[in-house]
Amino acid sequence: MKNLLLTTALAAILAACGGADSAAQSPAPAPAEGGQPWETRPANAPSQTPAFPGQTRAPEVTANVAYSVETVAEGLNKPWAIAFLPDGRMLVTEKPGRLRIVTAQGALSEPVTGLPEVDARDQGGLLDVALDPDFATNNLIYWSYAEPRGNGTNSTAVARGKLAETGGAARVEDVQVIFQQQPALDSTKHYGNRLVFDRDGHLLISLGERSILAGRVQAQDMNSALGKVVRINRDGSIPADNPFVGQDGVRPEIFASGVRNVQAAALHPETGKLWEIEHGARGGDELNIIEAGKNYGWPTIAYGLEYSGGAIGEGQTAREGMEQPAYYWDPVIGPSGMVFYQGDLFPAWQGSLFVGALRDKHLVRLTLNGERVVGEERLLTDIDERIREVEVGPDGAIYVATDNEQGKILKLVPRAD
Repeated sequence: MKNLLLTTALAAILAACGGADSAAQSPAPAPAEGGQPWETRPANAPSQTPAFPGQTRAPEVTANVAYSVETVAEGLNKPWAIAFLPDGRMLVTEKPGRLRIVTAQGALSEPVTGLPEVDARDQGGLLDVALDPDFATNNLIYWSYAEPRGNGTNSTAVARGKLAETGGAARVEDVQVIFQQQPALDSTKHYGNRLVFDRDGHLLISLGERSILAGRVQAQDMNSALGKVVRINRDGSIPADNPFVGQDGVRPEIFASGVRNVQAAALHPETGKLWEIEHGARGGDELNIIEAGKNYGWPTIAYGLEYSGGAIGEGQTAREGMEQPAYYWDPVIGPSGMVFYQGDLFPAWQGSLFVGALRDKHLVRLTLNGERVVGEERLLTDIDERIREVEVGPDGAIYVATDNEQGKILKLVPRAD
């Protein structure tokens, strides 16, 4: 297995550096029954048993794709999210509170003006950004951020505004705060957050539980928006078909409950379901397939351990009425950013799910069979960069944002012969 891992890693390094022969991009092979997993490190909670075969440590599956890594832009301060404009330029958020427009050639605009104040302490700041489904006609963009709420408290908020450009300068106009997570807490952690529009044009928002005990327990409190996925209309109103509308003691914006700190989310291109990946503690990063009204368990059930090494809650990994993750990692990878690949540049990667890894400093590629993970591959293992965001550009290339004060936008392209 060590030889296989060494060969795989060396191939990725050579490909990224342009030193390997181009590999044929045939469809990824199905993993062999009982194939060896990529992950060989000891689990934090080795006594925990997966709920079904393949729920963790899927077999290593490589698609034998030769790629090169190009630097598109650099000098960004902790870039957090990327959204492509129709003309191919990128909107890029920077954690300290700046939004920039980045050209395909890597030129950075001056910060876009008009955004509200953010609380950028610790894990806070300016987070995700998304274009309105009708951006071509209304120029609306949406962004999430840690909003200061007074007396040291804060919470995740979502705003929208019209992107306007004049004489090379960009601003947002008619800014509206359309969502504020309730309640606000005195915490600087676990804001989430990703913004995803569903097929009906509603906005799905993944919300962290703020980490501290006072917030964590509210992931199971249906009168709180902490530790939830919520669903709103584009103007911030509540869709009439949300699963808990009209129920006493339940916030009507709640779509699903019991999540921890979701920093990766995307709509499945075939089913239209929301897939999300959330941070665990010591072990227990989870891939969940979100469905209306369901409870995903945190903190009542969880894989892995507390940071202190003790059991999470009562140490349960399953309970009736609570959903199992489709997949989990122990040890954690530190997931942030994900995308289903549907581009044309890499035929062998069609249908794969790509996930950024902050802790493990690489790009994870998951081979899927329906809603099951059947293979795992690690890419960009040589760059030694925390990967915060993953997107597919209009050119079919895979773009990633690296998480540091001199952050970069990199892109993966097929390696030329």
